[in-house]
Amino acid sequence: MADFLFELGMDEVPARMIAQAEAELGRRVTDLLTRERLLAADAKVVTYSTPRRLAVLATGVLAKQADAEEKMTGPSWKIAFKDGVPSPAANAFAKKAGVGINELHKVTLPKGEYVGATVKRPGRTADEILVAELPREVLSIYWAKNMYWRAGKPERFVRPIRWVVALLDSTVVPLEIAGIAAGNKSRGHRILHGGQPVTIAKATDYAEALRAAKVVVNADERRKLIVKSLDAATAKVAGARWRKDDALLETVVHLTEWPTVLLGDFEPEYLELPEEVLVTVMRDHQKYFAVEDAKGKLAPHFLTVLNIQVDEEGADTIRHGNQKVLRARFKDARFFWDVDQKTPLASRVESLKKVTFFRPQAQKGEAWSYAWKTDENLHVTRALAIKVKTAGVAFDEAALLRAVELAKTDLTTELVKEFTELQGVIGGLYAKAQGLGDKTAQAIYSQYTPASIEDAIPATVEGQLLGLADRVQTIVALFGIGMAPTGSKDPFALRRAANSIVKILAESELPLTLNELLEASGTEAVNKEQVAAFLRERLNFYLKDVRGFAYDVVNAVVAADADDVRDAIARAEALTNVRGSEDFAAVSVAFKRIKNILRQAKEKGFALGSPKSVKLADEAQQLADAASLLAPRVAKLRDQRTYAAALALIATLRPTVDAFFDKVMVLDPDEKIRGAHLGLIDEVLRSFSTIADFSEIVTG
Repeated sequence: MADFLFELGMDEVPARMIAQAEAELGRRVTDLLTRERLLAADAKVVTYSTPRRLAVLATGVLAKQADAEEKMTGPSWKIAFKDGVPSPAANAFAKKAGVGINELHKVTLPKGEYVGATVKRPGRTADEILVAELPREVLSIYWAKNMYWRAGKPERFVRPIRWVVALLDSTVVPLEIAGIAAGNKSRGHRILHGGQPVTIAKATDYAEALRAAKVVVNADERRKLIVKSLDAATAKVAGARWRKDDALLETVVHLTEWPTVLLGDFEPEYLELPEEVLVTVMRDHQKYFAVEDAKGKLAPHFLTVLNIQVDEEGADTIRHGNQKVLRARFKDARFFWDVDQKTPLASRVESLKKVTFFRPQAQKGEAWSYAWKTDENLHVTRALAIKVKTAGVAFDEAALLRAVELAKTDLTTELVKEFTELQGVIGGLYAKAQGLGDKTAQAIYSQYTPASIEDAIPATVEGQLLGLADRVQTIVALFGIGMAPTGSKDPFALRRAANSIVKILAESELPLTLNELLEASGTEAVNKEQVAAFLRERLNFYLKDVRGFAYDVVNAVVAADADDVRDAIARAEALTNVRGSEDFAAVSVAFKRIKNILRQAKEKGFALGSPKSVKLADEAQQLADAASLLAPRVAKLRDQRTYAAALALIATLRPTVDAFFDKVMVLDPDEKIRGAHLGLIDEVLRSFSTIADFSEIVTG
């Protein structure tokens, strides 16, 4: 066995793309080696990445595939051999199989006698396979953006490929990718090692050889090193701690090869600005970590992660440069804040007519302005407010409508023009500073949350309603002009908007269903089912990928009813708790059987009759009696949302259902009896499938 190392060297790759590409390369190499029977049972595959490289190290790689034997079946024996003489069909099959005519033999199958051949295929070497297959796998890695870099050449990649390392132990695998022949030479740190070649003597030397050239190739190791360095640098400030920021940490991990941390300061006077502004400037524009005191309040310091190691003099120079840049950014932010305050949000409403929300049909027709968007949002919000008030939920309707009216006005401010990621947040801060009330300010501030499925929902009813109205209006409007997401393309982030809708409904106390949202948005009938299906799909995603319910539980719950999000969660929880019981599993199998029988009956044109139209066999009558007795009780428990008790009651049908299928011929030759049986099982299916479609549950 051997160890296989593959490294792909490139120009610097955007940090946000590296982790996914590293994982994909590892998966592709693992799949290739597994598919080609080259991985030993105790093999291990690890991946590495830096801004300039992706790498995979596989230990336990076989030097050669084991020889394989394949059984092939050809034409029928009668066609292949007529009177014992091989026909052209026999000759063609022997040629395809790579054997002589005399090596063909007779194979008896359920459908008759056929020609068979046993083909021995010698295993290929790992070298052969890697040379033939790996380049195609590497160039198939998905990147959000690709580029051509060789004139007249077909390959596209995220960045130009500069070097390739491919080793089986210490032997170079002679593959080629995008015109670059593989070798045993990598590259060290661009500055600290001058970007000079680094010879990899054997595959397992990779990480240490690069470390000697000032490159830490393991992303997890860099992450731990950065955290440790952040802790050490912050310890220089009494009582301080760096503000945890997982997203920023991941970014700097993938921006560096040899990370070090530097502590810097800024003038305390800038702390008069809102923390949101200061942190955004540091985080999004400079990739700095904020520093806070023991109470969590921002302190006049920052931490920057460098991709270089410097002495004290160099550190002072870099610190001074970073402080100068940050000071200038803060100065701009303070200037914009002061300028913006001269024009209240209420006075900016008219300006929204000049801010384009969307221009339909690629510049054709009249553009939708944010003034139009605001009017539409107000219409949806008023409709939702009526439903929520009717349900007895308390909220400040005047504050809500004021928030909706002013929600988009911060798009006209200088601060948002400079820091677009702060839209909504700035509006909320300005609303508070201008005395518009906490509820209005909070609703505006939180209108874009949750931005991701991990974020918290708005804390207030007003914020939740504003967020729902804004998102559902956008989805309905864009679906209405044919801008629904397709495949992996979602240029207007409508899936993210729908995810947020589902999350708000799931985690708030709002008495709203998905259908009520669509009704409030005034969705046209033609468009309504398409949008409803889209929201159901996002509910499915939330239940499965966010809440972690099994796929068959999710399918069963959504098939029964996908309108009330919190109700769907409750039904999924109850179903998860009982699905392991023997009685419930048996009932699920029976329901699947019922569904199949009804489908077959429909295909054959069999009509459903009334179970009361004929005298039923004892077992059929017992099922009818049990169903009529249990159905009202299950329905009552369903209405009370007492799902565990309802499911337990349904499970008691098992012996009656088992007896029915054991003793009764459902598709009886007698048309009336058959119709009565079909009508009976149809009633059973409909009566007991309101909580979940049990036929979707996978058993055994």
